[in-house]
Amino acid sequence: MSTTSEQAYTVQGMTCGHCEVSVREEVEDLAGVESVTADRAAGRLTVRGNRVDDAAVRAAVETAGYSVAA
Repeated sequence: MSTTSEQAYTVQGMTCGHCEVSVREEVEDLAGVESVTADRAAGRLTVRGNRVDDAAVRAAVETAGYSVAA
């Protein structure tokens, strides 16, 4: 039984391609993450994976220098 899910986050501060890459790379390294899509125009981060920890995603975004809207 697969527990793959998709979660979307609103990320504040992504203004360029480098921003997208920074956020994506931080989140891709998390356990269970299968794919990450960052869209600076929409301010959106989409994470697909198996049992991905929400708090870990938020912390990774902050480590990259951005914030996740509540």
